[in-house]
Parts: sequence; C-alpha cells; structure tokens
Amino acid sequence: MLSTRKTLTTIAAACAAFSASTFAATELTIATVNNGHMIEMQKLSKEFEKENPDIKLNWVTLEEGVLRQRVTTDIATKGGQFDVMTIGMYETPIWGEKGWLKEVETDAAYDVDDLLPTMRAGLSYDGKLYAVPFYGESSMVMYRKDLVDKAGMAVPDRATWGHIRDVAAAIHDPDNGVYGICLRGKPGWGDNAAYITTMANSFGARWFDEDWKPQLNSPEWNHAVSFYVDLLSTYGPPGSSSNSFNEILALFNEGKCGMWIDATIAASFISDPKQSKVADKVAFAQAPVAVTDRGANWLWAWALAVPAATKNAEEAQKFITWATSKDYINLVAKENGWANVPTGTRQSTYDNPNFQEAAVFAEAELAAINSADPANSTLKPTPYVGVQFAAIPEFQAIGIAAGQQFTSALAGKVSVEQALKNANKSADREMRKSGYYK
Repeated sequence: MLSTRKTLTTIAAACAAFSASTFAATELTIATVNNGHMIEMQKLSKEFEKENPDIKLNWVTLEEGVLRQRVTTDIATKGGQFDVMTIGMYETPIWGEKGWLKEVETDAAYDVDDLLPTMRAGLSYDGKLYAVPFYGESSMVMYRKDLVDKAGMAVPDRATWGHIRDVAAAIHDPDNGVYGICLRGKPGWGDNAAYITTMANSFGARWFDEDWKPQLNSPEWNHAVSFYVDLLSTYGPPGSSSNSFNEILALFNEGKCGMWIDATIAASFISDPKQSKVADKVAFAQAPVAVTDRGANWLWAWALAVPAATKNAEEAQKFITWATSKDYINLVAKENGWANVPTGTRQSTYDNPNFQEAAVFAEAELAAINSADPANSTLKPTPYVGVQFAAIPEFQAIGIAAGQQFTSALAGKVSVEQALKNANKSADREMRKSGYYK
C-alpha cells in the first residue's frame, strides 16, 4: 500500500511538472520579413528560448510587401495577432504617436546610447523610443571592380548619374550573362518607389510642395524616371520590372550584375564567399547624384516593436531587447563571423577591430548612414520628413500607387509622362480626401 502511495505521488508530481512545462510557456508570435538577417535571427532564437524556457516563439515570415499589409491591418484594427512586429522608420513614429505601440523599455546593460543617433531618432516619437533597430541601412553603389578596371573606368564616391550610365555601358556584356546595372523594379512604396525617390531627390524632385500639393508631374520627376527607365531597359537584366532586393541579390552573387545600387545591408552578403561567387571582386562607393546630393541615399531600419494590443508585453520586450543587444551581435559573430553580423545599429560594432578587419564594406556603409538627413532630403523646401518616403499616414497608399506606375513605365505599358500623370492624380486624390487642401 505504501509503495502504491509513493508511486501515485511520483506520478502526480511528474504530471504536474509535465503540465507546467507544457502549458506555462508564454507564446510570442513574431511577424518578420524574409531577409537574410531575419532568417538567421530565427535560427539563433533557440538560444533565447534556452535562456527563457517559459517563452515559446512562433514565427510568421513574409515577403516585404505582404508583411507591411499584414502588420498594418493588424495594428490598426487592434487585432492582437502579433506580439512582436518587424516595422521600419516610416511606421514607427506614426504608430507611436497614435498610441499603437508600447514604448521600449531598456536597462543599463542594453546601452541605448550606443545606438547610432540617426537610427534612434528615426525610431522615436516625442523623444520616446517605440522600436529598436535590428539592422539599419542606407544605400550605396556596389560594383564589380574587376569589370570596371578591365573597362578602364572608375566608380568614385558621389559619381554623376551620367557617369554611372557610362560605366554600365562599358561593362554591359549580356552575351556572357553580365548586365551593366541592376536596380529595383518591383512595385511598392518601400520597393521601387523607395529607390526611385532617392534618384529623384538627386535630380531636384520632391513628393510635395510646401502646401502639400503632389509634385510627381514636375520636370524633375520626369527627368529622373525617364533616366531610370532608359538606364535599366538598356543595361539591366531581362524581367527587371519583377526584381526586388532578394532577386537582385541572387543575380549579383551569381556574377550577373556589374553594378547594383541598393541597401548597404547587401554588402555583407555579396562579400561573403559562402554566398557570393564574386565576393573577392566587389567594391563600394557613395550613391550617385544629379544636381544635388541631398536625399541621394536613403535611411532605413528594420526594427522590432511591441504592439499595444499584445497580452504578452513583458515577454515581448524581453525578446526585442535580446535580439537587438550587443550580446546578440556577439552571438552572430561567434556563429557566422564578424562580417555577417547585423549592421547599421550600434557604434560599438563599427568600433570593434574584429568587425573592421572582417567587413570590407564597414567604412562605406557607416559613411552612407551618417550622410542621410531625413529633415533635409530635397533641394526645394518641403513640409515632410523622410528621405525615400514622406512620413505621413497617407504616403503608404500614395507610394504604392506610384510604384505601380513606375513599374508599368519600366515594362513599357505606359509612357513615363502618363505614369507620372497617373501617379500625381492618385496622390492628389488621397491628399484631398485626407483634408490637406480642398
């Protein structure tokens, strides 16, 4: 009888322990983008779960455009589907002002002052931090130095767009599978519209005048988009109207792109011999200009934020500070090498001798990030803040519509003039509807 009692007690204790381990864990649902650094975060997050056995992570990994739609819908409706969201500099201050995000809570160990000032400012509203940068970026020229040298050319910092076209022409060799230049063509406010906006900025364009009237039908926009369409149609790869970051990354790593102007974060991938066939042949330069260098290169951070609707705020805060900490960067370095850590977030990363030695792109990347100025990104005055976007809620719809028109022009479905006329009309309608003017 005593033996039976002990057995029952043991079984009960085991059941209780099993129940606690099975049901006590808090589940966090994390929405993120399907970029390389985010995929790596998912792999390494097993370490977080080991350190925090009471938290289980569920991942929803989406293509960039789909991610934006899903998280925007969820947070605007207070759906509570996600506990952690991957968002950017566009959404963070807007959503922070609306009360849709939890203010980020950090301790001394996190060292919030180590975050690059441009990144911290872009993810804040009214002096309060509402998201923390997982990786930050600007944009710059990435090119095949072997091809450029062979052609007797050079790619200096802040080259003119005319010079970039000449270099593209000199290295364009489609018969051997090499295209002079690769640029984004896929529609989206954070896709082709973001890239084209930086080009348009350098041509002297702006999204809105000082009275919030759309300016897409201006000569400056026409010059920029006409140049873009001609450049990519003549020296770009076939199917460019469908290409975004990941598609071009694959092309570049296969040796098919002579030049690529895009996010600085790509530098760590194309210079990695495990991923790139041309890793030892790449070089970097600051973004091209036309009539001004204002707004010639963008500023962005993919950041982690906690929506106000979550029921697991404390656990979510714990995760986002872990994934953006110095310790996480050291973990990536240990597992994958210093050349592969997420960059553009912390000064301590750029100060680290190991990173400086491993990352051939470090100096160019930091220079690009530090040169971007969201408050002074256009030649003519504007009422908005932002380099590759205007930080107003209406811009998402405006940018999506414009991006679709840019893609149509690139694909030859409409003229540049008609595309810009359509985009401007759509923007005007959106701004009138929102009461910016009558």
